[in-house]
Amino acid sequence: MPQDPETMYVWRKLYPQLREENLEDRLRNGHPKHSLFHVASETTTYYLISAACYEHKPIIGASPSRMSRFERDLVELLSQQCEQIFAWTILPNHYHGLVDVCDVKRLLKALGMLHGRNSFYWNGQDGQRGRQVWCNVAETAMKSEGHFYASINYVLHNAVHHGYVKKWIDWPYCNAHAYLEAIGREMAEQLWRAYPLYNYGRTWDPPEL
Repeated sequence: MPQDPETMYVWRKLYPQLREENLEDRLRNGHPKHSLFHVASETTTYYLISAACYEHKPIIGASPSRMSRFERDLVELLSQQCEQIFAWTILPNHYHGLVDVCDVKRLLKALGMLHGRNSFYWNGQDGQRGRQVWCNVAETAMKSEGHFYASINYVLHNAVHHGYVKKWIDWPYCNAHAYLEAIGREMAEQLWRAYPLYNYGRTWDPPEL
């Protein structure tokens, strides 16, 4: 079951046309394409970036419009700070992004500022001045190709994992469409089989992409 039943209820109430419009709007924003990973050395500039709302409360997901605006702002910031964005997803109470970034400390600082701006704005909207909105953002360096591809699967499967949708492409606040367009469904299924989520579930069938 979803962690945030009220937000799940709002999402399920959206008419199919509105869901489709949300997806089309995201694609029109020109979200980045993808290329396959290659390990050039023992060091990396590839990181999984994650952040959650305080106590995992669904503050991002207070409304579809809030989620859409936060996705737009987050992807714009990542596009400015990073060399490439491989995958992202925004859920009602947390988000993940897999990126290539040369200066991860600068990125974390910029994300902290984004969190601060949104905290002030959302708390004003919700009439909750002084409420803590975020936990600290965290980064995880990619250790190998396997870690990288498992992380892509993890990010794009996140909404399915938490029970919000049954297919990657049904969740509008992620880049599953662009990812599948870039590498193809056949390759995506091969990568899912080869690099399951941190080596759990090696016998899983491919998800409905």
